[in-house]
Formats: sequence, C-alpha cells, structure tokens
Amino acid sequence: MLKNISILFLGKLDDPYCTAGLRFCEQNSESVTSCLGTWGDPLSEEAKNWHGDLIISYLSRWVVPKYLLERAKLAAINFHPASPDYPGIGCNNFALYNEAKEYGATCHHMASKVDTGGIIKVSRFAVFPSDTVASVLERTYAYQLTLFYDVLSRIFRGESLPVSEEEWTRKPYSRKEFNELMTITPDMSADEVARRIRATDFGDWQPSIKLHGFTFKHYPAE
Repeated sequence: MLKNISILFLGKLDDPYCTAGLRFCEQNSESVTSCLGTWGDPLSEEAKNWHGDLIISYLSRWVVPKYLLERAKLAAINFHPASPDYPGIGCNNFALYNEAKEYGATCHHMASKVDTGGIIKVSRFAVFPSDTVASVLERTYAYQLTLFYDVLSRIFRGESLPVSEEEWTRKPYSRKEFNELMTITPDMSADEVARRIRATDFGDWQPSIKLHGFTFKHYPAE
C-alpha cells in the first residue's frame, strides 16, 4: 500500500458521501488537504497553494483552475454524478426528461473545460418509469461512492488507473439549458408538462410556469 501520496480533496460541505470519501483518503494517506464548501464559497488559500500528487474532486463546488490541475504529479480526477451521456449540470434531470433507460456515475481525468477529460471508469444502473429525481439521486450517490472506493483502492495499491473505452457523447449541459428545462409554458402538451415536472420536481426545486408575462412556481399537491 502507498501511504506517501499527497492528496487535495475538494468536495461538498456537510455531505455524508463526501465525508466517507474523505475519511477513506485520510485512512490511506498521510498527507490529505481538504476543502469542503457550498456554491459561491471561495477556494481556500491552502487549496490554492497546494502542490502534490493527486487531486480528487467529489461533488465539488468549484471548477478547478488549470494551474492547480497542472500541480498534480499523479492525476487530477473527478467523480461526476452522471454517466457520460450527461456531462455538465442538471444531469439526472435531463436523464429523466429524456426517459433514459440507464444512468450512472463517471470517474474521469479533469481538464480545463468541465466534464471533457479522459474517462477512467463508469458505473451504471437501470432507470425505471417509477423513478423520480430523488430516487435517481439516491442511487447515483451510492454508485458514485462505490466507484470512488474502487478507483482510490487501485491508486493506494500502486496500480495504474483504468482507461475506459467510453467517451463523452455530447457537450456539457449549460445553466441556460437547465433553466429552460425548468420552465413550463401554456403551449406545451400535457405529456410535455408531465415530463418536465417529473424531471425537475425535487423539494424546494420546482419548475416555473410562465403565463401572460408572469412567472409562477409549481408546487405538487399535498
């Protein structure tokens, strides 16, 4: 086992999956720098000044700058909560809207452009007509953590990273495309409205309804 790998772990604050991943790294490396945050938080000075072997981005709130990626002597890898069919944001939402039959999680090398680096490994699961945003996310995070343990175990054992034959199938979904998916207008068919609600109904996250120049929020019936 390799204990001398220096790691920069970037993740989401107060997230049980990130906590589990970070704990695994700390158990198997003597040098782990972590930066956990929420959307809008600045990258810590410690992270900005890091030099070492391995950068891990796990549900990270930051786009890692190129200069930092170049400091990772071994690799800079990201665990993306979607299969390669869904790079960018709103991944599970678009999968549900497209009525995808399967979904998953992807480990890939990081590049300066988000979700474009070479793919290391993909883990997939079936999606059913009964699935919702919540149920797909629950399975995604479980598969993503298992994928994390698999890839990091290989690194700690001193093995080479796998090289997947899979490739990203499209350019990353943008914030504009996600906002459009979240919008319902009167000219849409009942089927289209139902697909958009299924794809975007998640707690406080609800689609918007545009009518006569006004915007309303959809909330499911009690």
